Amino acid sequence: PLSLSLPLSLSSSLSLLSLSSSLSLSLFLLGHFPSLSLSFSLVRSRSPSLSFTLSLVHPLSRSLALSLSLSPDKDIIYICPFSGALKGKVFITNYRLYFKSTDADPAVTLDVPLGAIGRVEKMGGASSRGENSYGLDITCKDMRNLRFALKQEGHSRRDIFDILFKYAFPLSHGLGLPNDKWRVTFINANYELCDTYPTILVVPFKATEEDLRKVCTFRSRGRIPVLSWIHRENQAVICRCSQPLVGMSGKRNKDDERYLDLIREANGTAKLTIYDARPSVNAVANKATGGGYEGDDAYQNAELVFLDIHNIHVMRESLKKLKDIVYPNVEESHWLSSLESTHWLEHIKLVISGAIQVADKISGGNSVVVHCSDGWDRTAQLTSLAMLMLDSHYRTLRGFQVLLEKEWISFGHKFANRIGHGDKNHADQDRSPIFVQFIDCVWQMTKQFPTAFEFNERLLVTILDHLFSCRFGTFLFNCERARDTNELRSKTVSLWSLVNSDLSFYQNPFYTPESNRVLYPVASMRHLELWVTYYIRWNPRIRQQVNE
Repeated sequence: PLSLSLPLSLSSSLSLLSLSSSLSLSLFLLGHFPSLSLSFSLVRSRSPSLSFTLSLVHPLSRSLALSLSLSPDKDIIYICPFSGALKGKVFITNYRLYFKSTDADPAVTLDVPLGAIGRVEKMGGASSRGENSYGLDITCKDMRNLRFALKQEGHSRRDIFDILFKYAFPLSHGLGLPNDKWRVTFINANYELCDTYPTILVVPFKATEEDLRKVCTFRSRGRIPVLSWIHRENQAVICRCSQPLVGMSGKRNKDDERYLDLIREANGTAKLTIYDARPSVNAVANKATGGGYEGDDAYQNAELVFLDIHNIHVMRESLKKLKDIVYPNVEESHWLSSLESTHWLEHIKLVISGAIQVADKISGGNSVVVHCSDGWDRTAQLTSLAMLMLDSHYRTLRGFQVLLEKEWISFGHKFANRIGHGDKNHADQDRSPIFVQFIDCVWQMTKQFPTAFEFNERLLVTILDHLFSCRFGTFLFNCERARDTNELRSKTVSLWSLVNSDLSFYQNPFYTPESNRVLYPVASMRHLELWVTYYIRWNPRIRQQVNE
């Protein structure tokens, strides 16, 4: 590593030459500070590109961080629409793409803020023929289209492509999106496609906006299959949706069938696995009300697996039975048989078991689609638990917050209906402890993997307490559209403001980060236990033990 610091004037241009035999870098500092001090570090990695981190510190304690990445000298050609093909060098910081020609006088330069980049696409392939047929196409939001050509040997465009995605699309970078298989669509910007989905969706690259509208008509509540998670290495995806509107007559929709095939083709999955969370008998019964499931004859490149997880009404009754044996007094005389009769742990087992199947398929490189009836209850349980198993990021304090915001809040779990916020109708048939059940499943995983989660049990209890408290706006309303209509973000405070104000209070002292570890909990009754410190915490004897 190389480090140095020096004062710079307002319009200074710093040239760092001869860092290696084939590398030169020019850094242009623009701003309105009378003086800056610069610390500069260079780290060479095994990657063909080099990364630079610079910290600019103003005397009045204002600071900027600048990351700069570039590749060793290689022939890169800018296909200029005015001057033709121009050889040169390109530098990419976390703010801009800068190109300077080396064979034109005067030199032709490009200075493109990364925020102005709307799309980056690979041009041509390893077998492409023709001059300048292999490279990158960059579509800008400011009326420009840029085209760069590179030599085809050794995947020469990969490092530039990766760097551009990292800095131009930081919100998508964690999953490597968008790419040449998946794209971001704003078709739901005004909630016109689906009023219970978020405004930004990720869909197969080859699916047009018209395709999405046609598929929408064949999915319950318009909840089309959209991407929830993608595996960084094998590119297998978890997509979520609602049931198809097959009905008693066995209706088919060619657009829906083709759309699921696009999901399958995105990573070359031989057979797309569709996980239907419902018991098969319930899925068949739903045909009578216009719903149903994907039949083998219509979806020939897919296999359908029923996960036998019961509906919201069964879960509601199960928790009621559990409450009866733990409050106000714990049923001592026949505890084990009483607990078994509630079927609560049996339901927990089925949910965890279903998520394991999803995670296992993804780990094996096969893409999956997950749905239940409307895709906002059991579907959310399965997708989010599978992501916890697959992705260590979601096992961190910040990552778990993102998971809940993404899979539960943005994708329209009906918190208002399921919890009954502010509603006196306690017998409402829409009430159900679906989210409580999910948090219980997370707790079961933390018990089996005590070092894998950055957060502790206190976080899970806090989340459930404020699920009901209405002190924060996080779990209010059924969907994003309702939150926007009621201006929730300007009128309420997020639960995460409380959590993030004292992260140490919610941290697991035994946490050991393991970035690539996939967790497979044991989903058997022998390894599941009742969450005593939550369900029985109001018993004075138990409360005393917890406080101690």
